[in-house]
Amino acid sequence: MSDCIFCKIANKEIPTDLIYEDENVAAFNDLNPQAPVHFLVIPKKHYASLNEIDSSEVLGNIFSAVPKITKKLGIKEYRTVINTGESAGQTVFHIHVHVMAGRKFNWPAG
Repeated sequence: MSDCIFCKIANKEIPTDLIYEDENVAAFNDLNPQAPVHFLVIPKKHYASLNEIDSSEVLGNIFSAVPKITKKLGIKEYRTVINTGESAGQTVFHIHVHVMAGRKFNWPAG
């Protein structure tokens, strides 16, 4: 999708310090962090939300990257979040997983 900021990051059209990249996903720090550690993991292929995922492989690629990154960063406890839809808090319509750490999180999430 030509106007998607995350597609532009994945395609390296926007310079970004990636903290992880492989052939399927990219990860980078969130510009509006909600925890001392807060990064996003995105598929390189565009999907607007979780509702568009057509294969378990896509989520498998995303979630197999998460422990690789957290191990690299020395993080053992973290929260992962996927917001799906505007009322759920999704602001960029390219599926992404938030990974947050470095503080205590409350439940239920707000």
